[in-house]
Amino acid sequence: MTKYRIGCDIGGSFTDFILYEVATGKIETLKVATTPERPEDGLMNGIDALTKNHPTLPENLKVLIHGTTLVINAILERKGAKTALLTTEGFRDIIETRREIRYDIYDIRQEYPKPIVPRNLRIGTAGRIASDGSEVTPIDPTEVTEILHELSAQGIESVSVCFINAYANPAHEAQVAEIARDAGIDLSFSLSSDVLPEIREFERFTTTTLNAYVKPKVDKYLAGVERALSERGHGVPLYLMQSGGGVITAETARQSPVRLAESGPVGGVLAARNLARLAGHSDAIAFDMGGTTAKTCLIRKGEMPITRSYEVDRVHRFKRGSGTPLAVPTVDLIEIGAGGGSIAQVDTLGRLKVGPESAVADPGPACFGRGGTQPTVTDANLILGFLDPAEFAAGGIILDRDAAADAILREVADPLGLDVQQAAAAIIEIVNENMSQAARIYAAENAGDLTETAMVAFGGGGPLHAMEVARKLKIPKIIVPEAAGVFSALGFLMAAPSYEVARSYPRRLDEVDEGALTTVIGELRDQAGAIIAASAPDAAQHFNLFADLRYIGQGHQLRVPIDEIARGSIAENFAHAYLEAYGYVYDDMQIEIVTLRVEATADASGPQFTASDTVASAESNRTIWDQGVQAMVPHRVMRFDAITDRIDGPALIIQPGTSIHLGTGAYAERHALGWLEINTGV
Repeated sequence: MTKYRIGCDIGGSFTDFILYEVATGKIETLKVATTPERPEDGLMNGIDALTKNHPTLPENLKVLIHGTTLVINAILERKGAKTALLTTEGFRDIIETRREIRYDIYDIRQEYPKPIVPRNLRIGTAGRIASDGSEVTPIDPTEVTEILHELSAQGIESVSVCFINAYANPAHEAQVAEIARDAGIDLSFSLSSDVLPEIREFERFTTTTLNAYVKPKVDKYLAGVERALSERGHGVPLYLMQSGGGVITAETARQSPVRLAESGPVGGVLAARNLARLAGHSDAIAFDMGGTTAKTCLIRKGEMPITRSYEVDRVHRFKRGSGTPLAVPTVDLIEIGAGGGSIAQVDTLGRLKVGPESAVADPGPACFGRGGTQPTVTDANLILGFLDPAEFAAGGIILDRDAAADAILREVADPLGLDVQQAAAAIIEIVNENMSQAARIYAAENAGDLTETAMVAFGGGGPLHAMEVARKLKIPKIIVPEAAGVFSALGFLMAAPSYEVARSYPRRLDEVDEGALTTVIGELRDQAGAIIAASAPDAAQHFNLFADLRYIGQGHQLRVPIDEIARGSIAENFAHAYLEAYGYVYDDMQIEIVTLRVEATADASGPQFTASDTVASAESNRTIWDQGVQAMVPHRVMRFDAITDRIDGPALIIQPGTSIHLGTGAYAERHALGWLEINTGV
């Protein structure tokens, strides 16, 4: 009997599916409209559509892995649970006073994100743990019980419990949860000693509070998905993609939903990393443009960049420190409001702006005929000939060119004194410049040389816009995979079960007891291994050990791999990492351990990059805008799976779910394993 696995990426505008047939390696792609108010409906609509073509899918679906924007959208839109913060008396303002560092020293009116929990719901209580983990003052169970009853009476759904020094001793936080259980108080709890048992109060408080804020919503969503799957006869385990690149069970996700904040974009980055490696590029830039946002990630030395200094809800997009820290493992990428649904408008100063506001899936671009009246990037692409209504008709969308032209004329062309075609070209130029500027700044911050880097382009709009973005960035080569339109969903199926656990362990390295260090790391291994065993019960496990190290007196640390639990080996690895990062080392300064980390990964098999069969297909010609020559010019139009030899631009290559634009002066060749390699001519 045929066995199947499904990868599903729920985006702001579309929900993408990959159906993978395990025995043959065949894949089938599908896009359906996202249902923003109830994202589980869009997910089930897609599964129902796949079931129509594969009637045995319910009993033969073995794995469903998906990524979702639910967590990040709940944070950005402030649509999470009504949340309170319970902390040590005197520390309730940590999430508002932050680190008392100005992200712009010259801006006397700088703003910060409004705290998720208002001050009246941030409550201090008796009890104190010292930095060495010893108890200074016990907590008062009567006081805690009264506080929790009062919060419940106020309609609080979720409580973030963040006591000072809880990373060193979690007993007081655990006692709060126990008091609630004994008193029958029905509240959702997030304990900082579970979510982020690490030093640095501000980051620990904000991460735990964000976890509490989204926890009830994620739990309700996952319960709805599991119920809908069960009703359709799918007894399939549900897995989710983490922001750091591994998959976890739904049960683990329920406890730590904050780890899902960037789960959607990560699938594409992971697949782009794998493709770039296979194509011989250790350095690559992943470029993913969808219906609502565009994401860029710099891959160096064949590895995804993982950060624990990620910020959400930034007041200023490109200014670190202007957002709220989310200190869980996250792939370091930049995301901006630039997608097919990005709205174009002329501001009060007469300037053309594109995004970040989006028409999303409902009502969508004006040309979709679903009630949208604002001109979008998709409308501009239709006017310029990049989109063929027949291609969208196969997916149930009838493109209305007149509606697109009317919207652009009314909102952009007339105010700027342009004709519709000129206005559409200006919209595309602006959105391309926005994306290239964001990528340029991001690469500069991460010391990346884009002129020596290949771009992997995917998403519904990535391959269409990649040519002009790459040329602006002086990138010489673009790689476009098969199934580029649903590439993130493919990445989910390539991901292995993985989870990182950490514990702060502040010690001078030269004073560390190696036996005690081995014991602590062993405990972390057991914890991480148990979580992974739930995702892959029979799979072999692999562990990577790391330590956050710094010189004594420094405020920040480096993540350093540990290959041997010995002081000398750890010091040597730190010196190597420090030299690579900063160009020098201090021989006369002592090293300090801040945090220990263990990453567990299970063996997993998934789709590989293989070429689909080449098919005979009639070519056509269409007049399409070419930014390089600033004119509508004839383009060769052909299907991706019909390419057998070199293609010279200008040309438009069609894939299900996306199109690839090949500008004048560029050429492309299809690799034996299926992907398209484009020489941009720069």
